[in-house]
Formats: sequence, C-alpha cells, structure tokens
Amino acid sequence: MSTIIISDQEFSQFQGLIHQLAGIHLSPAKKALVSGRLEKRLKQYRLGSYAEYFKLLTGGHNTDELQVAVDLLTTNETYFFREPKHFDFLRTKILAGHKPGRSFRVWSAACSSGEEPYSIAMVLADHLGEGPWEVMATDISTRVLEKARAGHYSLERTSGISKEHLTRYCLKGVGAQEGTLLVERKLRGRVNFIHANLSKPLPALGEFDVIFLRNVMIYFDMATKRQVVQRMLPLLKSGGHFMVGHSESLNGVVDTLQAVSPAIYRKP
Repeated sequence: MSTIIISDQEFSQFQGLIHQLAGIHLSPAKKALVSGRLEKRLKQYRLGSYAEYFKLLTGGHNTDELQVAVDLLTTNETYFFREPKHFDFLRTKILAGHKPGRSFRVWSAACSSGEEPYSIAMVLADHLGEGPWEVMATDISTRVLEKARAGHYSLERTSGISKEHLTRYCLKGVGAQEGTLLVERKLRGRVNFIHANLSKPLPALGEFDVIFLRNVMIYFDMATKRQVVQRMLPLLKSGGHFMVGHSESLNGVVDTLQAVSPAIYRKP
C-alpha cells in the first residue's frame, strides 16, 4: 500500500485535536511525525485519507481509538537518570535534610515508559530504605503506562544506571530474556502508575515533597503552561521542590516559586 500524504488542512485538524485533548502545541515542523505515527492506523481501518481518520476519532463512537491516537502523538523519548544534576540535588540537598520516619512522596508528572520514576525510586530507596516513601507516576498515554508498570527494559536503555544500582535494584535477563533487565519487584511496588492528563482536572493524588515536571512544557503554549502549573502547585507541600527540564523555565509561568538551582524551584 502506498504512502498516504497528509494535507496542511488535515494536519491543522490534528493540531487542534491534540491541543484540545492534551494541551500540546504541535508546530508545523511536526507534520511528518504526525503522518508517520498515524499512518498505520489509517491502514488498519483501510482509510484513504487523514480526514477520514479524523472523522473516525471525533465521531464520538470510538474512545479506544482516540486513546490510541493520543498515545501515538504524545509518547516521548526518555532514559534512566536523565539530567543527573536533579538526582544529585535530590540526594544531597533534599533527602539530606529529611527527618527519618516522616513520609516522603515524589510525583513524576509525565513519566512516559517509567525510567524517570524508577530512577527516583532508586535514590529514595538508597536514602530512606524501608521508611514510609512513595513515587507517584502519571502519564496521558495508557500504552506507555503499561510498559512502565512491567519495569522491563532492553539493556541498551539502561546505560544511565550505575553498577551499584544495577546490582541492588535490577535483575538481568537470562535465556529467552537475555539482553533485557527487570526492575526488581520490591522497588516496582513503591511506584504507583496512574493515568492522568495534565491539561484536565487531576485525579486525587495527595500532596508531594517533590514534583518532577521535566521535558513536557516544551510541548505547551504559554497559556497551557500556566494552567498546568497552577493545577499542580496546590499538591506541592510548603518548602517542597518543583523540577523542570534543563531546557525549560518557569519564568512568566508562575511567580510564587523561588528558583534555587538551574531548573529547580522551591515553594516558600
């Protein structure tokens, strides 16, 4: 079957749809990405155009397929211990001052396939051991959440994990599972994966000592950034920390947080 071309008008329909559903702004440069990721779905339904697929998604009769489209258009690249300075800060500044025995909760707010929350969990397990701590991880994509819950990765995806952490918290696959790694069950049990759309009202998640919202806001326009952060801030405890990606900033987004380090803010 030949390649189906997406017109500018069709692309703008999907731009509008993903902005409405997920708050994500797709620049014109993403046109090839949209057609590339959705083309298989057109072929699955034997459709001749992106306009027909858009009609299928917005007809109100196929919410499952709408979730599939959201999954395909929102899944982003991630890896273990990405932007390591944030983990150093968590280790040396935040956890160093934490009183033993008090509960400690971290939210990984766009956790994708799970590498970020498991990285956080390894740091917390090192410092808080058997104490009362938890990592909450949310994403808009149900498909990546399923993968994240399994905690099963190919070895080439785990290069950011130290030897010490590999030994302590991971199981190396043998036989049919060779070339893969499984996050051990006890650590997986400390990470709670929940479906949530940051651009819509949030489920009841409780309060957090630290919130990671990294490498997500680059996909939002300014109005959406403000709405998302305003929705999240009430869940951050006073004195808690809010982390964004190193290519992101909260300048002009919110004025109630204090910058304490590159891409790290604190709630007074």
